[in-house]
Amino acid sequence: MAETTTIPAEARQSTGTGAARATRREGRVPGIIYGKEIEPVMISIDPQGLRQQLAKTGFFSRVFEVTVDGQPHRVLARDVQFDPVSDRAIHVDFMRFSADTKLNIEVEMVFENEEECPGIKRGGVLNVVRRTIELICSADNIPQFLTADLTDLDIGDSVHISAVSLPDGVTPVVTDRDFTIATIASPTLMPVDEEGEEE
Repeated sequence: MAETTTIPAEARQSTGTGAARATRREGRVPGIIYGKEIEPVMISIDPQGLRQQLAKTGFFSRVFEVTVDGQPHRVLARDVQFDPVSDRAIHVDFMRFSADTKLNIEVEMVFENEEECPGIKRGGVLNVVRRTIELICSADNIPQFLTADLTDLDIGDSVHISAVSLPDGVTPVVTDRDFTIATIASPTLMPVDEEGEEE
């Protein structure tokens, strides 16, 4: 089962733009919990706690437990609206899910052992083609991240999705080709020979 992060929330009785503005004036972020054919719940949450969660990797691929008046809701974040001037979160949507719900989720790629990579040691550059991979899986099977090992790669080599280990029940959205995730590219600038330059 996926690790769950708890977010405390308060119920909002009023709906609409005016009520959302009033919630923001009170120093909180308005939001909604919906899904599973259950009545939506209007909520407000602490902006500092939300900022902390947004700052962590994979906000939209983590399972949250939003507690409203003592009632827990297992949810995924589906949308966050930001103020165009201050860039602060001004509304957040959470979606309930069931055990058999299949989701399209983007999960971050992590590249391991760059310091051991022969191509990078020889001056090559890691060229990341896809920083996230879109996956299909149940909410309880969402991986926190995917890893690619660069230990044996030289200049000109590539990392394809077939080289990435996926958990059981998790498949990439793109299945008709072995797509490239990253390459070890040649250096764009050749090192300067200082002795030759002096001559």
